Amino acid sequence: MTFAWDIRARVQFEGDAHVIEDSCGFNGPNAWIIDGATTLLEPLGLPAASNPQWLAHELTAVLAKAPHDRHGARALITGALAAIDATAAALVGDEHVRFPSAALSVAQLNDYGVEIASLADCTVVVRTSDGATHLVRAELADAGISAVEPVERLAQLKLDRELRNTPGRLWVARREAEAADHAHVVQLGAPELMVMATDGAWRAVDLGLVAGPAEFLARTSNTADALGLLHELRVHQGRIGEVADDATILALAPNSAPRL
Repeated sequence: MTFAWDIRARVQFEGDAHVIEDSCGFNGPNAWIIDGATTLLEPLGLPAASNPQWLAHELTAVLAKAPHDRHGARALITGALAAIDATAAALVGDEHVRFPSAALSVAQLNDYGVEIASLADCTVVVRTSDGATHLVRAELADAGISAVEPVERLAQLKLDRELRNTPGRLWVARREAEAADHAHVVQLGAPELMVMATDGAWRAVDLGLVAGPAEFLARTSNTADALGLLHELRVHQGRIGEVADDATILALAPNSAPRL
């Protein structure tokens, strides 16, 4: 049986940093969303506007060429990170700690429904054929950062970056293929609609502009509504003085599903 996604919406709003470091895409049974982590350590000078932008674009290029053999979402991450590692070796040698990282979620249609594998804090919301709404996320990237004072907080954030992808710490998409072993993997039933979002877009939920996953799904199920929600979010962030992060929404349905 052939599985493939059909697009409902793909919307990206650039954040206040003016270098978009999100990416997303789909091909055959596979779909993905990537949120590059803001550079805090000394950058490596990779060939893009920023190191996280390079990683996001390179991961998308790799995932877009992944075979459609449905070995599972975790295997997709393993293969993609192994490819990044091979490319990175020619560019930066054995550097790992300062190599850019990203939150990553991938989804793969299969005989049972959809399997989702996630590293860090991209959010995937799925409405399955039984009418249930499911939220899938691995863990918040900065959940362990407790400092409020700016200098101390920055020091904690830098240390957290240096310790990522080590035992007991946050595992992210970087260049270590073994990060896939630490991905949060969920198998759900047949999807009617799936929305993948970076944390910049999920701020609409955090700030109370939508009530929760089900309403977020409803407000992002087509391009016009997704654009409207992100515009509302940007207006609200400007009103409260919040620095806006890149925001990306990718809404998909199996290609046999009816359009809303």
